[in-house]
Amino acid sequence: MTMNISDTRIAILGTGNIGSAIARGLVSAGLLPAGRISLTRRKPEGLSDFKRDGYLVGTDNAEALRNADLVVLAVTPQQLNTLLSEIKGVLDPRRHIVVSVVSGATIAEIRRQLGGEPAIIRAMPNTAIAIRESMTCLSTDNGDARALALVKTIFDSLGKSLVIEEGLMVPATALCACGIAFFLRSIRAASQGGIEIGFHAEEALLMAAQTARGAASLLAEAGNHPEREVDKVTTPQGCTIAGLNQMEHYGFSSALIRGIVTSAEKAAVLYAPKEKRTES
Repeated sequence: MTMNISDTRIAILGTGNIGSAIARGLVSAGLLPAGRISLTRRKPEGLSDFKRDGYLVGTDNAEALRNADLVVLAVTPQQLNTLLSEIKGVLDPRRHIVVSVVSGATIAEIRRQLGGEPAIIRAMPNTAIAIRESMTCLSTDNGDARALALVKTIFDSLGKSLVIEEGLMVPATALCACGIAFFLRSIRAASQGGIEIGFHAEEALLMAAQTARGAASLLAEAGNHPEREVDKVTTPQGCTIAGLNQMEHYGFSSALIRGIVTSAEKAAVLYAPKEKRTES
């Protein structure tokens, strides 16, 4: 089992949006050249840009695994059982590290279907991984500290990562993976407000996006609580507090909270274990 990133060969099985983002992020971060990353997809024409850029592309998941040290399971929850059946006979527990980004699929269920004792790590990144700004949560079950350290180093190079208990991976999916869409929608709404008060669309979007980036940086870099920063821009009878109170009147905070909770509830039932799928 390799433990040196520069010597690692990675296979991403199921190169959709997240798989593509991981592949782009690995190369952008300078961790690996494209030629050490194998990508698979049922319809290979969707990987034509990657092939042109030097990635190894194909449709054979087992073959991609044979030529890799670390394998990323990046298919949809509905496709996972089929994928595990395809690679079970090829997986070498002594050599391969398995990283799953499949929502809702537990390590225990993946291990049950693969057999043996490979190092299995669940990861939940978001699509900002393509620009090395992902928030990725990680968990494992077998205490393989070396494998976890390698995977954490990879994801730390693609944003920020946090090791959590596996029981919190579904909530992490809602807050981080789904959450990026919530924040994008918030920025879109802010830009629409900017258009209504007089700015052109491209100006409003630039202003809203940069303002959101600044707000996030105040929290991520300074470590302050959001309300402490809010207090700095709210003055008695001022325009900021008037706007905030109006948004709260229409349920801004409660709507965001409810959206996160609803996404967590949905994420918990996306993947059906093999026996349940057979019964249905």
